[in-house]
Amino acid sequence: MKIKYDPKVDAAYISFRERPKQVTTIRVTQDIAIDFGPGEEIVGIEVLDASKHLGIDPKHPQIEVEKLVSA
Repeated sequence: MKIKYDPKVDAAYISFRERPKQVTTIRVTQDIAIDFGPGEEIVGIEVLDASKHLGIDPKHPQIEVEKLVSA
């Protein structure tokens, strides 16, 4: 899993796996979209206005990771 944050546009993208060439995007809200790959597998989630939805400080973005083991 990878999490990318762009403070210039205040957007975050959480990738669960490599993005295939073709995805289907379902917009859950105006600011949140889910990308699906083959077999309706979730590929990633886009969050616009991330500072509001995820509590990210655009000047000092941080994440906390719990109970994950690196491969």
